[in-house]
Amino acid sequence: MNALTQTAQREPETRTFRTIFISDVHLGTRGCKADFLLDFLRYTDSDKLYLVGDIIDGWRLKKSWYWLQSHNDVLQKVLRKARKGTEVIYVPGNHDEFARDYVEYAFGDIEVRRHAVHETADGKKMLVIHGDECDGVMIYARWLAILGDHAYGAALALNNWYNALRRRMGLPYWSLSKYLKHKVKNAVAFIDNYEGAVARLAREHNADGVICGHIHHAVIKDIDGIKYCNDGDWVESCTALVEHFDGRLEIIHWADQRGLVPSGGSVEPMLPLSLPIPQKVEECAFSSSLMPGIPRSTASSAL
Repeated sequence: MNALTQTAQREPETRTFRTIFISDVHLGTRGCKADFLLDFLRYTDSDKLYLVGDIIDGWRLKKSWYWLQSHNDVLQKVLRKARKGTEVIYVPGNHDEFARDYVEYAFGDIEVRRHAVHETADGKKMLVIHGDECDGVMIYARWLAILGDHAYGAALALNNWYNALRRRMGLPYWSLSKYLKHKVKNAVAFIDNYEGAVARLAREHNADGVICGHIHHAVIKDIDGIKYCNDGDWVESCTALVEHFDGRLEIIHWADQRGLVPSGGSVEPMLPLSLPIPQKVEECAFSSSLMPGIPRSTASSAL
């Protein structure tokens, strides 16, 4: 592989799922593990693919331009899957909120929805949202969220240096930033509050569960009878949520399973690929407007 060092020698077989959910890729940032995600997309397939927000980091790209060939490759791979018949549904988050201006439109066979309701193979209805709608900081103090984003970026920069040292020692990728976040008392309390708020929102809308992202913490758990699923991210944990053909949901820790290590080669920023012109799609039950009770937490803005 050109962009990765793979400790496992045997080429994996393609794994097929009923549905795949990914979020918080943050293309356009130095912390994005685009090579890891590309490897995941190369060796997995599904009938449906949900992009659950923060796929492109518009916040970061407004401040400074950073775009690698691997970031282009991820978008191209997703577009190719859509062309070949995978139903791709894009639910924008707060970092790619510019795409919320295009709800009810399609980008090259990718439908953009403000939210979705996914029915699993065993008949469970799962509310699919990015999750910033339930983040009190995002709703009431956007400036604080932006300040926190800068601090998080600094932690990821430290994480990159740390993993460069691990790579020289022949050790696999390990997220220092993820470890620190889960050890800080206030961060743990925030995660607990967020998960509870998302579960309550699902119950308010008569859903059996919820699938979200936003806080970069992959987990499947029961919260007062609501199945809470967070698909994680492709900055720290490199995880995806998958639905098997019997309706069972599972978190895939891809970097761990594949033994992937970031490459040590230098790469240069480049211009992004040209995206398809958005086309209006027919109105569907879950894409025409916000659900009652979900506030517009952030104003849409163009890049």
